[in-house]
Amino acid sequence: MYYKRMIFKTAEKIKEYKYYFIELIILSFPLLAGNLGHTLIGASDILVVAKYNINSLAAISISNSILFTIFIFPLGILDAISIILSNQRGQKKKIKKFLLSSIIFASIIALLFTLICYCSKYIIDFMGFEPELVPYIKEYISIVSFSMLGMFLFQGIKQFLQAYEIVKLPNMIILGTVLVNLLLNIIFVFGYQMGSKGAAIATLTVRTLMALVILLYTYKIIDFKSKIDFSYMKQLIKIGSPIGIALTLEFLAFNIVTVLAGREAGIYSAVHSILITISSTTFMVPMSIATALAIKVSYNYGAKKYEEIKRFSYAAILMGVGFMALSSVTLSSFPKQILNLFTDNQEVLQIALPIVLIVGMFQVLDGFQVIAGGILKGFKMTRLVSLCVLTGYWLVGVPCAYLLVFKLNYSLKGYWIALAVSLLFMGIIQASCAKYKYNKITKLQA
Repeated sequence: MYYKRMIFKTAEKIKEYKYYFIELIILSFPLLAGNLGHTLIGASDILVVAKYNINSLAAISISNSILFTIFIFPLGILDAISIILSNQRGQKKKIKKFLLSSIIFASIIALLFTLICYCSKYIIDFMGFEPELVPYIKEYISIVSFSMLGMFLFQGIKQFLQAYEIVKLPNMIILGTVLVNLLLNIIFVFGYQMGSKGAAIATLTVRTLMALVILLYTYKIIDFKSKIDFSYMKQLIKIGSPIGIALTLEFLAFNIVTVLAGREAGIYSAVHSILITISSTTFMVPMSIATALAIKVSYNYGAKKYEEIKRFSYAAILMGVGFMALSSVTLSSFPKQILNLFTDNQEVLQIALPIVLIVGMFQVLDGFQVIAGGILKGFKMTRLVSLCVLTGYWLVGVPCAYLLVFKLNYSLKGYWIALAVSLLFMGIIQASCAKYKYNKITKLQA
């Protein structure tokens, strides 16, 4: 009887929020296509190289862990473009003039982080990896570092277009490059027998093409006579830096697991990479919904339509968490079949299968916390998001991981349990803060 009432109430809520579901789907679907495209580009690298050999897979996994830890911070800063400009659009201000400043800003940080990424290869010799992996890691980093300009230019323009809720074309560009990347991987990795080097060349080529295409699309609307707005750039740094810090801390938590697992044995980093690829692919759905939600919250916050914020937030939670629950059930029901898409290596399967149930729970918690974070970003409460990530992963997750891995010998399973506990903590805190902020602004309006 209880479950029937719950089903009835859920159905009524879905009917009531139909408009908000549709609005979020319209905005988030192209974002999903783009985010899924980004993930599938990485997944195609893993898929092809995993069939080549395990050492190449381990080298790419470790290399990307290091590179993502470096360039995820400036990518987070660029996220502020859509948040700031959506809010100004809600206040009926003109924002077209900021496109040139956005492009210049993205180019400057791209050049800076190209240098940082390239120089990171010089510390590989001192990080304790298996000797046979070191040359491949350094080679991959040397090539992929030069893809930063393409990646940052594309992301900066994409964020500008999102402020106008123009999301279809930039995300279709990403999705379209998945096939190109897969073909290039097959050609370079297997055709020319280049292994991880071939995957790196494919990544560089694809990111450069993406930037060229979106630049051609926006070229006609760039006002080259407009002045560079340094105050706008300062605002991007102010709002975006906490987002970048939060993303860095989050990626660092996952990537440290890859590095530590790789130091224990190369195959553990390979297993972790496959599990991360699976969970990241499903995560793209709530992440896209959270991005759409942040845009809607920011716009309605600027327009002072507070009831709309509440309704969009509830709709996003139902959509994001519901999808991740379905994904968790699917993964738990067909673990071997899903893992076999990546590898038929029996040692990898033996290590991965016991962790699948934990990954399923992790997915649900991840869906909830990213939606809650999307609400806070829409409110421009990016520092709080950063603080929640810092506390969740590093003050809760690290001690939990230390206990499970080094004291109870849970190995890779222990890391995943600790990550799930961290997400539970972050979700509760972020949702509570979002509710507090909403109650505060509605009282002021009354």
